[in-house]
Amino acid sequence: MTNRYEEESKVKQMICEIGRRVFERGYVAANDGNISVRMSDDIIFCTPTGVSKGYMTPDMIVKMDIKGNVLSDNAKPSSEVKMHLRVYQENPTVHAVVHAHPVVATSYAIAGIPLDQALCPEAVVTLGNVPVAPYATPGTLEVPDSIAPYCLDYNAVLLANHGALTWGTNLTEAYYRMESLEHFAMMTMYTGRILNQANELNCTQVSDLIKIRENMGVSSGGTPPCKTEESAASDDELIRNVVQAVLAQLS
Repeated sequence: MTNRYEEESKVKQMICEIGRRVFERGYVAANDGNISVRMSDDIIFCTPTGVSKGYMTPDMIVKMDIKGNVLSDNAKPSSEVKMHLRVYQENPTVHAVVHAHPVVATSYAIAGIPLDQALCPEAVVTLGNVPVAPYATPGTLEVPDSIAPYCLDYNAVLLANHGALTWGTNLTEAYYRMESLEHFAMMTMYTGRILNQANELNCTQVSDLIKIRENMGVSSGGTPPCKTEESAASDDELIRNVVQAVLAQLS
């Protein structure tokens, strides 16, 4: 039987591995970002302050209780662990949290633009809507207060002028949601800001995807705003008429 110390060792190793992935993908720079895992109702492990996520070792990982008291003497946690604690307090189903500064997603956070378009099935199912939390000074209690309203109904949140926060039932899910967030942000940027064209999913299509998500046992994520098929067809017709009118004037 695996004892508690073996389980803790595996969790620490996993945090270090996710830290390396976050660093190697460019989701953080220098000592930015933080990661945590809730082992039980009362105990969490989190990344230390002042250490690059790409160069952590298991002995650096900090043990804390859910109230924020440090239980190990090896290092200090990041001041931003307050965010993680608040997510755990607000949503008992969450067992891991990842905070990072992925460039494109953070750019949307800086612009104050939520990632809520229904552009592709994968984003609707695995991620859902991603709102923007109000700006709060990093490391202060303003930050956990700013994200608290989103912890139950969403899977991720953009932190205004700061970065992004994702969570999940385990560390792999929390990290994958960060990957999906940046991937979706890039697609949104290319279609909306470079190609200037995106065929959004209609309400029937979105509804089918929400059912798939629910069948997977996921109730959070929200429903992206969408158009009925009739409304979408009407918009397409309007665009065609405008294009034809412009071409007629040019000819």
